[in-house]
Amino acid sequence: MAEIDPHVSEEPVCRAWQGAVQAALGVFVVVTAALLGRYYPATRQNDPQLQLQVQKLNQEVQQLREEQTMPVVVLNRYRNSICYIFGVYQVGFNGHSPELRARISGTGFVVADGLLATNRHVAEPWYEDPDSTVLIGRGANPRLEKLVAFFPGLPEPVTITPAVLSAEGDVAVLHINDARVVRQLRPLPLADDVPSPGELVSVVGYPMGVLGMVAKSPQAVYDRLAYRRDDQGAARELAALSLIRPSATCGHLGDVVGDKLIYDAPTAHGASGGPVFNSQGEVIGINAAYIDGFAGGTLGVSVRALRPLIQAAKGKQL
Repeated sequence: MAEIDPHVSEEPVCRAWQGAVQAALGVFVVVTAALLGRYYPATRQNDPQLQLQVQKLNQEVQQLREEQTMPVVVLNRYRNSICYIFGVYQVGFNGHSPELRARISGTGFVVADGLLATNRHVAEPWYEDPDSTVLIGRGANPRLEKLVAFFPGLPEPVTITPAVLSAEGDVAVLHINDARVVRQLRPLPLADDVPSPGELVSVVGYPMGVLGMVAKSPQAVYDRLAYRRDDQGAARELAALSLIRPSATCGHLGDVVGDKLIYDAPTAHGASGGPVFNSQGEVIGINAAYIDGFAGGTLGVSVRALRPLIQAAKGKQL
């Protein structure tokens, strides 16, 4: 995993990808100019076939321009609806001190009024956790002590509670327990079409959790918070300073297998539950996991698995 430069304070929005697209745009412009110069004399201005070729080149250039700006657009447009989730849970036996007590962090995003989407392993952190599974198998009981969401622009965290958990996959919907905050949040658009391999994708979230946000904070804030062991306290201070800020990475969709998406956009712990956008700025999935040692092995869950949970959660709100 690449080391984070603690002095960087700007958003890491796919600079390498933007550079590559800019180079491609340059090539297209040169090719287009050459074609126009060679094949578009005054005597052929009305050639239908040539006009179609030029039109196609113009469309491809425009598509590249849109793809170049997509990660920046989705981050700036939807940042305030993508939250950092912090929680504490325990697993133990009745009448005894907890056998296991741990903190969790992840990402969530607004999908409807008062509803957040994330991974099940964020909403229910003992889900598929080996240590918790062993204890639960011996009769221990898991319990959430705390689960809160920090939204960009809000000075205080908001309490959230699990609403509907998927029985088949790593997806969950949570309820935002503050009506005043709900009115300020904009649901993200969900894609209707099934994505195709090769499409550009952008993942937005909070990789490395509080550590990642502290690393890109101003130097004075970094010096004060870098070695603090209180994640919630550090997150509260970042919120008070308007420094709760998600990051965007981008790549391409490598494959779609059922409800599973495989892509090469980089991610890390803390980005679980973040939205995966297509080039139209629509959410096609929920970021879920990555395979160590394989750059192309980032895994997400399709929004097809999310839609029924949203409907069920809305039914509970009635």
